[in-house]
Amino acid sequence: MKRNLFLISILVSFLSACSSDYVYEEPRTEPKIDRKTKGMGKLLGEETLTFGGSKKRGQEDTGLGVNTYLWRASLDTISFMPIASADPFGGVIITDWYSSPESPQERLKINIFILDRQLRSDGLRVSLFRQERDPSGHWADLPVDPQTVTDLENAILTRARHFRSTAVK
Repeated sequence: MKRNLFLISILVSFLSACSSDYVYEEPRTEPKIDRKTKGMGKLLGEETLTFGGSKKRGQEDTGLGVNTYLWRASLDTISFMPIASADPFGGVIITDWYSSPESPQERLKINIFILDRQLRSDGLRVSLFRQERDPSGHWADLPVDPQTVTDLENAILTRARHFRSTAVK
C-alpha cells in the first residue's frame, strides 16, 4: 500500500510539473469585404490579368476569351459532328472524325481557331481534314479543296452575324 501511495505521489508531482501555458483566444473574424469597394471587383483586384484582354466598347462581357458570337456560331455550324475538344478560353474547337451516312468510306475532321474577341473575318481560322478508306481498309489522307474551307468559314461568320443582329434588337 505504501508502495502504491509512493507511485501515486510521484505521478502527481510529474503531472503538476507539466503545466500548460495555453491561453484560450477568441477565434479571429476577418472583416467582411465590400465588393463595391474600388479595386475589389475581381478576385485579385481590378489590375489583374483577364482571359482574352479587356472588354471593348459594344462587346458583350461573357467571361470567354474569344468572341461569343463566333464561338456560338462555330458550335452551331458543326453541331452534327462529335466534338473531341472545346476550349472557350483559348478559342479552339476540335471535332472527332465524322462519316456521313451517305458516304461511309469518307470521313472529315475540323479544327476551328477563334483568334480575336471581335467579330471579324480574320478572327477565325478553320482547318479541314479529309480521309478516304482504301480497298485494304486503311484510311488515306486526301487533299481538301480550299474553297470548302472558305465556305465553312463564311457559314460560321454569317451565323455569328445573325446571332449578333438578334442580340442587338
